[in-house]
Amino acid sequence: MTIPHATAGPVPTHTVIDPATLDAAAAYRLLTGIVVPRPIAWITSVGRSGHVNLAPFSAFTMVANDPPMVGVNIGLRAGVPKDTARNIAETGEYVVHVAVWADRETVHESSRAHGYEVDEAGELGLATVPGDLVAVPRLADAPVALECRLSQQVEFGRAGALFTVGEVVRLHVRTDLLQHGNKIDTVALDPLMRLAGPTYARIGTTETLAPIGGAVSSRHELQERG
Repeated sequence: MTIPHATAGPVPTHTVIDPATLDAAAAYRLLTGIVVPRPIAWITSVGRSGHVNLAPFSAFTMVANDPPMVGVNIGLRAGVPKDTARNIAETGEYVVHVAVWADRETVHESSRAHGYEVDEAGELGLATVPGDLVAVPRLADAPVALECRLSQQVEFGRAGALFTVGEVVRLHVRTDLLQHGNKIDTVALDPLMRLAGPTYARIGTTETLAPIGGAVSSRHELQERG
């Protein structure tokens, strides 16, 4: 079968980049400008020392739905694991919050490097409440909080980034965001998204199209459609 090619307009010029010529920083700058927008996981964790840590991570995604699992890529800082990765490895528990547009400046401030003993949530004046099933506090005002237990941490690449996968054992969702009991009003949530560098975005125009093939309602259907 011959696939037709669009011919309208001039063909744009492309710059060819060989990844082998890039150092880690250059590759990071390119990829964070390409893979956009990225949701932000605002994570609280506690190490064996008992110190609470709060930090944002924008390489964040859903991994599985049965059981529900989310993944966050946590890079190194100055060649050593960040406090969040260290705490999760030590205790196996953490809370992922969905950062929202209204909190963008606070989220950005929470990315500053501090000593291990510094409680960033306290420094930023953010109230916390105890977790239900994990020994890690969650942010009281966050519209969505996912209590997680570590499933696995897998190291990728030469830079030592840890892809951290956790099982969601408890969800806290602000009631007004729920539709029909199990759907989120994403526009009302107004999630904060990361672009390249210190640049953030929010949801703009949205359009709901007709579903294709109906809703997936069972594990069997997921397997059949996979």
